[in-house]
Amino acid sequence: MSNPTRRAAIVTGAAGGIGGAIAARLEKDGVDVLAVDLDPDVTGRGPAPHGVPFAADLTTRTGNESAVRAALDEFGRLDMIVANAGFQHVSPIAEFPEDRWDSLIALMLTSPFLLAKYGWSALRTAPEGGRFLVIASAHALVASPYKAGYVAAKHGALGLVKTLALEGAEHGITACAICPGYVRTELVQRQVAAQALAHNMSEERVLEDVILAAQPVKRLIEPEEVAELASFLLGPHGRSFTGVPVSMDQGWTAR
Repeated sequence: MSNPTRRAAIVTGAAGGIGGAIAARLEKDGVDVLAVDLDPDVTGRGPAPHGVPFAADLTTRTGNESAVRAALDEFGRLDMIVANAGFQHVSPIAEFPEDRWDSLIALMLTSPFLLAKYGWSALRTAPEGGRFLVIASAHALVASPYKAGYVAAKHGALGLVKTLALEGAEHGITACAICPGYVRTELVQRQVAAQALAHNMSEERVLEDVILAAQPVKRLIEPEEVAELASFLLGPHGRSFTGVPVSMDQGWTAR
């Protein structure tokens, strides 16, 4: 078991990308991290893995419950949960695969609910106050065509955050959602390459004219930037933020 005086966190989708960057930043802050992923030993997905790796299928109740239990067994406490795991599927509504819809909702809406449910007692007893953070998206605030499952899940997750904030207030638990625009992750890089091929355009032009069309600032956000914001919201100076989306979307939702 780790030092019981150190704060402890669960970060999902932590094998790389945003989750990997957050796990690394929290470790730098002196937080013990359970780095949860479907395959936590995957490499080449962004920052090197940080924290204690734990494999779980977060589309299942058992997977979410086992992650909370593992954190408590490993660290003896649980102070914060970062629900970050997710994926994308792009398809017109009439053709949208029902199994993809089910998986998107399970991973990006039901999993945060289950993590909150199973971890609630531990968060209530966190000495410095429990924290619950969802890595949502600008798509928690606005919609795009062909992304019904993703947009619905992210909108729902923001509603969950608001409810958790109200229920957690008397227990010192805060709940927030970070809503970034496009972040430089493997998922986005694949979208750039696919769109370049489909439109017969350079990747640079696709990035500006297609992927980042809704953003006034034509730049991908780096995972470490999201991690810095997460560190702030999960730290002592973030305790006044609760029940709100925190946008970092390069002006996307200013339109």
